[in-house]
Amino acid sequence: MDLHVRLDGRGDLSGQLYRQVRAAVLAGRLPAGQPLPPTRELAGDLGIARNTVSMAYDRLAAEGFLVARPGVGTFVAAGLAPDRPPDDGGDGDPVALVPRAVWAGLPAAADLAATEAEFDFRPGVPDATLFPYAAWRRVTARQLRATAVGTGAHIAAAGHPALRAAIARHVAVARGVPAAPDDVVVTSGSQQAVDLLARVLLSPGDVVAVEDPGYPLPRKLLTSSGFDVVPVPVDDEGLVVGALPDPARLVYVTPSHQFPLGTSMSLGRRLALLEWARRTGALIVEDDYDSEFRFAGRPFEPLAGLGAAGHVAYVGSFSKTLLPTLRLGFVVAPRSLRDAIHQAKQLLDWHTAVPAQAALAELIDEGLFARHLKAMRRVYARRHHLVTSLLRRDFAGVLEPVPSLVGLHVTALFTDPRADDVEVAARARSAGVEVLALSPLAVAHPVRGLALGYGAITEDRIAAGLAVLRTAAR
Repeated sequence: MDLHVRLDGRGDLSGQLYRQVRAAVLAGRLPAGQPLPPTRELAGDLGIARNTVSMAYDRLAAEGFLVARPGVGTFVAAGLAPDRPPDDGGDGDPVALVPRAVWAGLPAAADLAATEAEFDFRPGVPDATLFPYAAWRRVTARQLRATAVGTGAHIAAAGHPALRAAIARHVAVARGVPAAPDDVVVTSGSQQAVDLLARVLLSPGDVVAVEDPGYPLPRKLLTSSGFDVVPVPVDDEGLVVGALPDPARLVYVTPSHQFPLGTSMSLGRRLALLEWARRTGALIVEDDYDSEFRFAGRPFEPLAGLGAAGHVAYVGSFSKTLLPTLRLGFVVAPRSLRDAIHQAKQLLDWHTAVPAQAALAELIDEGLFARHLKAMRRVYARRHHLVTSLLRRDFAGVLEPVPSLVGLHVTALFTDPRADDVEVAARARSAGVEVLALSPLAVAHPVRGLALGYGAITEDRIAAGLAVLRTAAR
Protein backbone atom coordinates (compact mmCIF):
# COMPACT_ATOMS: atom_id res chain seq x y z
CA MET A 1 0.00 0.00 0.00
CA ASP A 2 1.02 3.64 -0.40
CA LEU A 3 1.89 5.26 2.95
CA HIS A 4 1.47 9.04 3.09
CA VAL A 5 4.16 10.68 5.22
CA ARG A 6 4.92 14.39 5.40
CA LEU A 7 8.52 15.25 6.28
CA ASP A 8 9.34 18.84 7.22
CA GLY A 9 12.92 20.02 6.74
CA ARG A 10 15.86 17.69 7.19
CA GLY A 11 15.89 17.37 10.98
CA ASP A 12 15.12 14.08 12.80
CA LEU A 13 13.57 12.44 9.74
CA SER A 14 13.46 9.07 11.43
CA GLY A 15 11.59 10.59 14.40
CA GLN A 16 9.06 12.28 12.13
CA LEU A 17 8.43 9.00 10.34
CA TYR A 18 8.10 7.13 13.66
CA ARG A 19 5.56 9.60 15.08
CA GLN A 20 3.36 9.67 11.97
CA VAL A 21 3.23 5.88 11.60
CA ARG A 22 2.55 5.51 15.33
CA ALA A 23 -0.30 8.05 15.14
CA ALA A 24 -1.80 6.27 12.14
CA VAL A 25 -1.75 2.94 14.00
CA LEU A 26 -3.32 4.39 17.15
CA ALA A 27 -6.02 6.17 15.15
CA GLY A 28 -6.94 2.95 13.39
CA ARG A 29 -5.97 4.22 9.96
CA LEU A 30 -3.41 1.41 9.79
CA PRO A 31 -5.36 -1.63 11.04
CA ALA A 32 -3.91 -4.78 12.57
CA GLY A 33 -2.18 -6.98 10.00
CA GLN A 34 -1.72 -4.15 7.48
CA PRO A 35 1.60 -4.59 5.65
CA LEU A 36 3.90 -1.59 5.52
CA PRO A 37 6.01 -0.70 2.48
CA PRO A 38 9.48 -2.29 2.41
CA THR A 39 12.18 0.00 3.79
CA ARG A 40 13.90 0.35 0.42
CA GLU A 41 10.63 1.24 -1.35
CA LEU A 42 9.51 3.80 1.26
CA ALA A 43 12.97 5.37 1.37
CA GLY A 44 12.91 5.80 -2.39
CA ASP A 45 9.40 7.34 -2.29
CA LEU A 46 10.39 9.82 0.44
CA GLY A 47 13.85 10.58 -0.96
CA ILE A 48 15.64 9.63 2.25
CA ALA A 49 18.21 7.04 3.29
CA ARG A 50 17.01 3.48 3.76
CA ASN A 51 18.70 3.40 7.17
CA THR A 52 16.43 6.29 8.27
CA VAL A 53 13.34 4.20 7.55
CA SER A 54 14.86 1.11 9.17
CA MET A 55 15.52 3.04 12.38
CA ALA A 56 11.87 4.19 12.56
CA TYR A 57 10.57 0.66 11.85
CA ASP A 58 12.91 -0.87 14.47
CA ARG A 59 11.74 1.62 17.11
CA LEU A 60 8.06 0.92 16.33
CA ALA A 61 8.69 -2.82 16.46
CA ALA A 62 10.51 -2.53 19.77
CA GLU A 63 7.52 -0.69 21.26
CA GLY A 64 5.07 -3.30 19.96
CA PHE A 65 3.44 -1.30 17.18
CA LEU A 66 4.92 -3.35 14.33
CA VAL A 67 5.84 -6.97 13.81
CA ALA A 68 8.70 -7.94 11.47
CA ARG A 69 8.46 -11.30 9.73
CA PRO A 70 11.81 -12.16 8.16
CA GLY A 71 11.47 -12.85 4.47
CA VAL A 72 7.84 -11.73 4.46
CA GLY A 73 7.63 -8.09 5.55
CA THR A 74 6.66 -5.67 8.32
CA PHE A 75 3.06 -5.58 9.60
CA VAL A 76 0.95 -3.63 12.07
CA ALA A 77 0.72 -5.56 15.34
CA ALA A 78 -2.56 -6.95 16.61
CA GLY A 79 -4.33 -6.05 19.85
CA LEU A 80 -3.74 -2.30 19.77
CA ALA A 81 -6.77 -0.26 20.91
CA PRO A 82 -7.11 2.87 18.77
CA ASP A 83 -7.06 6.20 20.56
CA ARG A 84 -10.47 7.85 20.95
CA PRO A 85 -10.86 10.91 18.72
CA PRO A 86 -10.51 14.22 20.57
CA ASP A 87 -13.71 15.85 21.78
CA ASP A 88 -12.79 19.26 20.42
CA GLY A 89 -13.34 18.47 16.73
CA GLY A 90 -9.93 16.97 15.97
CA ASP A 91 -6.28 17.95 15.70
CA GLY A 92 -6.43 19.87 18.95
CA ASP A 93 -8.50 22.67 17.39
CA PRO A 94 -10.42 24.28 20.31
CA VAL A 95 -13.04 25.72 17.92
CA ALA A 96 -15.08 22.94 16.32
CA LEU A 97 -17.26 23.66 13.32
CA VAL A 98 -20.94 23.89 14.24
CA PRO A 99 -23.83 23.20 11.84
CA ARG A 100 -26.64 25.72 11.44
CA ALA A 101 -29.10 25.78 14.34
CA VAL A 102 -31.89 24.38 12.16
CA TRP A 103 -30.16 21.00 12.04
CA ALA A 104 -30.19 20.71 15.82
CA GLY A 105 -33.98 21.05 15.72
CA LEU A 106 -34.49 18.23 13.21
CA PRO A 107 -34.68 14.59 14.31
CA ALA A 108 -31.77 12.39 13.37
CA ALA A 109 -31.99 10.73 9.98
CA ALA A 110 -33.69 7.36 10.17
CA ASP A 111 -31.79 4.27 9.09
CA LEU A 112 -34.33 2.79 6.68
CA ALA A 113 -32.33 -0.42 6.32
CA ALA A 114 -31.97 -1.08 10.04
CA THR A 115 -35.17 -3.01 10.69
CA GLU A 116 -34.98 -6.74 11.35
CA ALA A 117 -38.58 -7.08 12.50
CA GLU A 118 -40.21 -10.47 12.32
CA PHE A 119 -43.39 -8.76 11.09
CA ASP A 120 -42.56 -5.74 8.93
CA PHE A 121 -45.56 -3.43 8.55
CA ARG A 122 -43.54 -0.34 7.57
CA PRO A 123 -45.53 1.82 5.11
CA GLY A 124 -44.19 2.59 1.67
CA VAL A 125 -41.94 -0.46 1.36
CA PRO A 126 -42.65 -2.65 -1.70
CA ASP A 127 -42.13 -6.40 -1.83
CA ALA A 128 -38.52 -6.69 -3.00
CA THR A 129 -38.86 -10.44 -3.47
CA LEU A 130 -41.29 -9.89 -6.35
CA PHE A 131 -39.12 -7.43 -8.27
CA PRO A 132 -38.49 -8.67 -11.85
CA TYR A 133 -34.81 -9.35 -11.25
CA ALA A 134 -34.26 -11.52 -14.33
CA ALA A 135 -35.68 -8.89 -16.68
CA TRP A 136 -33.79 -6.12 -14.88
CA ARG A 137 -30.47 -7.99 -15.13
CA ARG A 138 -31.06 -8.56 -18.82
CA VAL A 139 -31.84 -4.96 -19.72
CA THR A 140 -29.15 -3.60 -17.39
CA ALA A 141 -26.49 -5.84 -18.92
CA ARG A 142 -27.55 -4.75 -22.40
CA GLN A 143 -27.39 -1.08 -21.43
CA LEU A 144 -24.02 -1.46 -19.72
CA ARG A 145 -22.62 -3.04 -22.88
CA ALA A 146 -24.06 -0.17 -24.91
CA THR A 147 -22.47 2.34 -22.55
CA ALA A 148 -19.11 0.56 -22.74
CA VAL A 149 -18.93 0.93 -26.51
CA GLY A 150 -20.28 4.48 -26.44
CA THR A 151 -18.53 7.74 -25.76
CA GLY A 152 -18.89 7.59 -21.97
CA ALA A 153 -19.80 11.28 -21.96
CA HIS A 154 -22.35 12.93 -19.69
CA ILE A 155 -25.95 13.17 -20.87
CA ALA A 156 -28.29 16.12 -20.49
CA ALA A 157 -29.05 17.01 -16.88
CA ALA A 158 -32.77 16.41 -17.48
CA GLY A 159 -32.14 12.72 -18.01
CA HIS A 160 -31.87 9.95 -20.60
CA PRO A 161 -34.04 10.87 -23.62
CA ALA A 162 -35.58 7.40 -23.86
CA LEU A 163 -36.59 7.40 -20.19
CA ARG A 164 -38.06 10.91 -20.36
CA ALA A 165 -40.16 9.82 -23.34
CA ALA A 166 -41.22 6.60 -21.59
CA ILE A 167 -42.24 8.48 -18.44
CA ALA A 168 -44.19 11.04 -20.45
CA ARG A 169 -46.14 8.24 -22.14
CA HIS A 170 -46.71 6.42 -18.88
CA VAL A 171 -48.10 9.37 -16.90
CA ALA A 172 -50.26 10.43 -19.85
CA VAL A 173 -51.80 6.99 -20.36
CA ALA A 174 -51.90 5.68 -16.78
CA ARG A 175 -52.58 8.90 -14.86
CA GLY A 176 -54.00 11.38 -17.37
CA VAL A 177 -51.16 13.87 -16.90
CA PRO A 178 -50.43 15.71 -20.16
CA ALA A 179 -46.66 15.69 -20.61
CA ALA A 180 -44.14 15.80 -23.41
CA PRO A 181 -40.66 14.30 -23.00
CA ASP A 182 -39.21 17.81 -22.71
CA ASP A 183 -41.43 18.43 -19.67
CA VAL A 184 -39.90 15.52 -17.72
CA VAL A 185 -36.81 15.78 -15.54
CA VAL A 186 -35.40 12.52 -14.17
CA THR A 187 -34.31 12.81 -10.53
CA SER A 188 -32.64 10.71 -7.88
CA GLY A 189 -35.92 9.98 -6.14
CA SER A 190 -38.89 12.22 -5.40
CA GLN A 191 -37.05 14.02 -2.59
CA GLN A 192 -34.64 15.54 -5.08
CA ALA A 193 -37.56 16.66 -7.22
CA VAL A 194 -38.95 18.66 -4.29
CA ASP A 195 -35.50 20.09 -3.63
CA LEU A 196 -35.09 21.19 -7.25
CA LEU A 197 -38.48 22.91 -7.34
CA ALA A 198 -37.81 24.77 -4.10
CA ARG A 199 -34.32 25.83 -5.24
CA VAL A 200 -35.49 27.41 -8.48
CA LEU A 201 -38.66 29.06 -7.15
CA LEU A 202 -38.14 30.13 -3.55
CA SER A 203 -35.92 32.48 -1.58
CA PRO A 204 -34.91 32.06 2.07
CA GLY A 205 -37.75 33.15 4.31
CA ASP A 206 -40.51 32.42 1.78
CA VAL A 207 -43.66 30.82 3.15
CA VAL A 208 -44.40 27.23 2.13
CA ALA A 209 -47.27 24.99 3.23
CA VAL A 210 -47.31 21.27 4.00
CA GLU A 211 -49.96 18.79 5.07
CA ASP A 212 -50.27 18.19 8.81
CA PRO A 213 -49.89 15.34 9.59
CA GLY A 214 -47.76 14.72 6.56
CA TYR A 215 -44.70 13.15 5.03
CA PRO A 216 -41.84 14.37 7.23
CA LEU A 217 -38.93 14.36 4.76
CA PRO A 218 -40.18 17.17 2.46
CA ARG A 219 -41.10 19.23 5.53
CA LYS A 220 -37.63 18.75 7.00
CA LEU A 221 -36.04 19.50 3.63
CA LEU A 222 -37.96 22.76 3.24
CA THR A 223 -37.24 23.73 6.83
CA SER A 224 -33.53 23.07 6.46
CA SER A 225 -33.47 25.26 3.33
CA GLY A 226 -34.53 28.30 5.35
CA PHE A 227 -38.20 28.54 4.35
CA ASP A 228 -41.06 29.41 6.69
CA VAL A 229 -42.94 26.09 6.75
CA VAL A 230 -46.61 26.33 7.75
CA PRO A 231 -48.48 23.11 8.70
CA VAL A 232 -52.01 22.96 7.23
CA PRO A 233 -54.62 20.55 8.65
CA VAL A 234 -56.00 17.54 6.78
CA ASP A 235 -59.50 16.09 7.19
CA ASP A 236 -61.46 13.30 5.50
CA GLU A 237 -61.51 15.30 2.22
CA GLY A 238 -57.80 15.99 2.20
CA LEU A 239 -55.93 19.25 2.67
CA VAL A 240 -58.11 22.00 4.17
CA VAL A 241 -57.66 24.56 1.41
CA GLY A 242 -59.34 27.32 3.43
CA ALA A 243 -56.50 27.10 5.97
CA LEU A 244 -53.75 27.78 3.41
CA PRO A 245 -51.84 31.01 4.07
CA ASP A 246 -52.14 33.38 1.11
CA PRO A 247 -48.44 34.38 1.29
CA ALA A 248 -47.41 30.77 0.62
CA ARG A 249 -45.47 30.39 -2.62
CA LEU A 250 -45.45 26.58 -2.59
CA VAL A 251 -47.67 23.86 -1.12
CA TYR A 252 -46.65 20.20 -0.93
CA VAL A 253 -49.55 17.73 -1.11
CA THR A 254 -50.23 14.00 -1.55
CA PRO A 255 -53.81 14.18 -2.88
CA SER A 256 -54.28 10.69 -4.31
CA HIS A 257 -53.30 8.88 -1.10
CA GLN A 258 -52.59 11.35 1.67
CA PHE A 259 -49.58 10.40 3.71
CA PRO A 260 -50.01 9.17 6.37
CA LEU A 261 -53.82 9.20 6.82
CA GLY A 262 -54.56 7.49 3.50
CA THR A 263 -57.52 9.65 2.43
CA SER A 264 -57.98 10.87 -1.14
CA MET A 265 -58.61 14.55 -1.76
CA SER A 266 -62.18 15.19 -2.90
CA LEU A 267 -62.81 16.74 -6.30
CA GLY A 268 -64.18 19.88 -4.66
CA ARG A 269 -60.99 20.31 -2.67
CA ARG A 270 -58.86 19.69 -5.74
CA LEU A 271 -60.63 22.37 -7.72
CA ALA A 272 -60.46 24.75 -4.75
CA LEU A 273 -56.71 24.12 -4.41
CA LEU A 274 -56.14 24.81 -8.10
CA GLU A 275 -58.13 28.03 -7.85
CA TRP A 276 -56.12 29.08 -4.79
CA ALA A 277 -52.86 28.49 -6.70
CA ARG A 278 -54.08 30.54 -9.68
CA ARG A 279 -55.19 33.37 -7.40
CA THR A 280 -52.03 33.54 -5.30
CA GLY A 281 -49.50 32.60 -7.99
CA ALA A 282 -48.23 29.66 -5.91
CA LEU A 283 -46.85 26.30 -7.02
CA ILE A 284 -48.57 23.04 -6.05
CA VAL A 285 -46.12 20.15 -5.67
CA GLU A 286 -48.25 17.03 -6.23
CA ASP A 287 -46.49 13.91 -4.94
CA ASP A 288 -48.29 10.95 -6.52
CA TYR A 289 -46.15 8.40 -4.72
CA ASP A 290 -48.18 5.15 -4.82
CA SER A 291 -51.45 5.73 -6.69
CA GLU A 292 -50.59 3.00 -9.22
CA PHE A 293 -51.95 0.55 -6.66
CA ARG A 294 -55.72 1.15 -6.69
CA PHE A 295 -57.88 -1.79 -5.66
CA ALA A 296 -61.42 -0.59 -6.38
CA GLY A 297 -63.31 2.32 -7.88
CA ARG A 298 -62.26 4.79 -10.52
CA PRO A 299 -58.85 6.47 -10.13
CA PHE A 300 -58.86 10.04 -8.91
CA GLU A 301 -57.87 12.69 -11.40
CA PRO A 302 -54.44 14.14 -10.57
CA LEU A 303 -54.24 17.87 -9.99
CA ALA A 304 -51.84 18.01 -12.93
CA GLY A 305 -54.62 16.67 -15.17
CA LEU A 306 -57.31 19.10 -14.04
CA GLY A 307 -55.84 22.30 -15.42
CA ALA A 308 -53.69 25.17 -14.10
CA ALA A 309 -50.68 23.51 -15.71
CA GLY A 310 -48.47 26.50 -14.92
CA HIS A 311 -49.06 26.04 -11.19
CA VAL A 312 -48.69 22.27 -10.69
CA ALA A 313 -45.52 20.19 -10.56
CA TYR A 314 -46.29 16.47 -10.78
CA VAL A 315 -43.75 14.37 -8.85
CA GLY A 316 -43.43 10.60 -9.14
CA SER A 317 -41.06 7.87 -8.07
CA PHE A 318 -40.24 4.25 -8.89
CA SER A 319 -39.31 3.51 -5.27
CA LYS A 320 -42.76 2.13 -4.46
CA THR A 321 -43.49 0.45 -7.78
CA LEU A 322 -40.07 -1.21 -8.21
CA LEU A 323 -37.33 -0.85 -5.59
CA PRO A 324 -36.37 1.99 -3.22
CA THR A 325 -32.68 1.32 -3.89
CA LEU A 326 -33.03 2.31 -7.55
CA ARG A 327 -33.38 5.97 -6.46
CA LEU A 328 -35.18 6.93 -9.64
CA GLY A 329 -37.89 9.59 -9.69
CA PHE A 330 -39.13 12.38 -11.91
CA VAL A 331 -40.93 15.68 -12.03
CA VAL A 332 -43.24 17.10 -14.69
CA ALA A 333 -42.77 20.78 -13.95
CA PRO A 334 -44.30 23.98 -15.33
CA ARG A 335 -42.48 24.94 -18.50
CA SER A 336 -41.66 28.35 -17.07
CA LEU A 337 -39.38 26.60 -14.54
CA ARG A 338 -37.89 24.03 -16.91
CA ASP A 339 -34.62 25.72 -17.86
CA ALA A 340 -33.85 26.67 -14.28
CA ILE A 341 -34.55 23.12 -13.10
CA HIS A 342 -32.15 21.75 -15.72
CA GLN A 343 -29.47 24.13 -14.48
CA ALA A 344 -30.11 23.25 -10.85
CA LYS A 345 -30.03 19.52 -11.58
CA GLN A 346 -26.66 19.85 -13.32
CA LEU A 347 -25.24 21.80 -10.39
CA LEU A 348 -26.44 19.21 -7.89
CA ASP A 349 -25.18 15.99 -9.50
CA TRP A 350 -24.87 16.48 -13.30
CA HIS A 351 -27.51 13.80 -13.90
CA THR A 352 -28.90 10.60 -12.43
CA ALA A 353 -26.99 7.38 -13.20
CA VAL A 354 -27.27 6.69 -16.94
CA PRO A 355 -27.30 2.83 -17.06
CA ALA A 356 -30.18 2.65 -14.58
CA GLN A 357 -32.13 5.25 -16.56
CA ALA A 358 -31.60 3.42 -19.84
CA ALA A 359 -32.53 0.07 -18.28
CA LEU A 360 -35.75 1.49 -16.83
CA ALA A 361 -36.66 3.04 -20.18
CA GLU A 362 -36.30 -0.36 -21.82
CA LEU A 363 -38.33 -2.02 -19.06
CA ILE A 364 -41.17 0.44 -19.67
CA ASP A 365 -40.98 0.29 -23.46
CA GLU A 366 -41.08 -3.52 -23.50
CA GLY A 367 -44.25 -3.48 -21.41
CA LEU A 368 -42.52 -5.24 -18.52
CA PHE A 369 -43.15 -2.38 -16.12
CA ALA A 370 -46.89 -2.36 -16.84
CA ARG A 371 -46.98 -6.14 -16.45
CA HIS A 372 -45.19 -5.87 -13.09
CA LEU A 373 -47.64 -3.21 -11.88
CA LYS A 374 -50.60 -5.39 -12.82
CA ALA A 375 -49.19 -8.38 -10.96
CA MET A 376 -48.30 -6.36 -7.87
CA ARG A 377 -51.72 -4.73 -7.83
CA ARG A 378 -53.29 -8.16 -7.40
CA VAL A 379 -50.84 -9.12 -4.64
CA TYR A 380 -51.26 -5.88 -2.70
CA ALA A 381 -55.06 -5.96 -3.11
CA ARG A 382 -55.21 -9.27 -1.23
CA ARG A 383 -52.93 -7.99 1.51
CA HIS A 384 -54.85 -4.72 1.78
CA HIS A 385 -58.14 -6.59 2.17
CA LEU A 386 -56.72 -8.92 4.82
CA VAL A 387 -55.17 -6.10 6.88
CA THR A 388 -58.30 -3.95 6.85
CA SER A 389 -60.57 -6.93 7.60
CA LEU A 390 -58.50 -8.00 10.60
CA LEU A 391 -58.27 -4.43 11.90
CA ARG A 392 -62.05 -4.11 11.84
CA ARG A 393 -62.59 -7.53 13.44
CA ASP A 394 -59.82 -7.75 16.01
CA PHE A 395 -59.18 -4.12 16.94
CA ALA A 396 -62.78 -2.92 17.32
CA GLY A 397 -62.98 -0.30 20.03
CA VAL A 398 -59.22 0.23 19.96
CA LEU A 399 -58.31 1.24 16.40
CA GLU A 400 -60.58 2.58 13.66
CA PRO A 401 -59.27 2.07 10.10
CA VAL A 402 -59.34 5.09 7.80
CA PRO A 403 -61.17 4.14 4.57
CA SER A 404 -58.72 3.81 1.70
CA LEU A 405 -58.60 1.80 -1.52
CA VAL A 406 -55.19 2.79 -2.84
CA GLY A 407 -51.51 2.57 -2.00
CA LEU A 408 -49.17 0.47 0.10
CA HIS A 409 -50.48 1.21 3.59
CA VAL A 410 -53.62 1.63 5.64
CA THR A 411 -54.01 3.87 8.66
CA ALA A 412 -55.95 3.20 11.83
CA LEU A 413 -56.73 5.87 14.45
CA PHE A 414 -56.97 5.16 18.16
CA THR A 415 -60.52 5.52 19.45
CA ASP A 416 -59.12 6.68 22.80
CA PRO A 417 -57.60 10.17 22.31
CA ARG A 418 -55.33 9.57 25.29
CA ALA A 419 -53.67 6.55 23.70
CA ASP A 420 -49.91 6.81 23.29
CA ASP A 421 -49.21 5.59 19.76
CA VAL A 422 -45.46 6.01 20.18
CA GLU A 423 -45.48 3.75 23.22
CA VAL A 424 -47.65 1.18 21.42
CA ALA A 425 -45.27 1.19 18.44
CA ALA A 426 -42.30 0.76 20.80
CA ARG A 427 -43.96 -2.22 22.56
CA ALA A 428 -44.79 -3.73 19.19
CA ARG A 429 -41.22 -3.28 18.00
CA SER A 430 -39.85 -5.04 21.07
CA ALA A 431 -42.22 -7.92 20.24
CA GLY A 432 -41.01 -8.10 16.63
CA VAL A 433 -43.64 -5.96 14.88
CA GLU A 434 -42.64 -2.81 13.00
CA VAL A 435 -45.38 -0.17 12.54
CA LEU A 436 -45.37 3.62 12.17
CA ALA A 437 -46.80 5.86 14.90
CA LEU A 438 -48.65 8.90 13.54
CA SER A 439 -48.22 11.49 16.28
CA PRO A 440 -44.55 12.31 15.41
CA LEU A 441 -45.72 13.14 11.87
CA ALA A 442 -47.98 15.96 13.10
CA VAL A 443 -46.75 19.46 13.94
CA ALA A 444 -49.74 21.54 15.00
CA HIS A 445 -52.72 19.23 14.50
CA PRO A 446 -52.36 16.19 16.80
CA VAL A 447 -53.35 12.73 15.65
CA ARG A 448 -52.86 9.37 17.32
CA GLY A 449 -52.81 6.18 15.35
CA LEU A 450 -50.72 3.70 13.41
CA ALA A 451 -49.85 3.34 9.74
CA LEU A 452 -49.48 -0.26 8.60
CA GLY A 453 -47.82 -1.15 5.33
CA TYR A 454 -48.34 -4.46 3.60
CA GLY A 455 -45.65 -4.37 0.92
CA ALA A 456 -42.88 -5.95 2.97
CA ILE A 457 -44.93 -8.65 4.70
CA THR A 458 -46.34 -11.67 2.92
CA GLU A 459 -50.00 -12.58 3.13
CA ASP A 460 -49.39 -15.66 5.26
CA ARG A 461 -47.64 -13.57 7.94
CA ILE A 462 -50.19 -10.78 8.32
CA ALA A 463 -52.59 -12.46 10.76
CA ALA A 464 -49.81 -13.53 13.13
CA GLY A 465 -48.22 -10.07 13.05
CA LEU A 466 -51.51 -8.33 13.79
CA ALA A 467 -52.15 -10.71 16.67
CA VAL A 468 -48.89 -9.58 18.27
CA LEU A 469 -49.78 -5.94 17.57
CA ARG A 470 -53.18 -6.43 19.23
CA THR A 471 -51.43 -7.48 22.44
CA ALA A 472 -49.14 -4.44 22.28
CA ALA A 473 -52.07 -2.08 21.68
CA ARG A 474 -53.98 -3.11 24.81
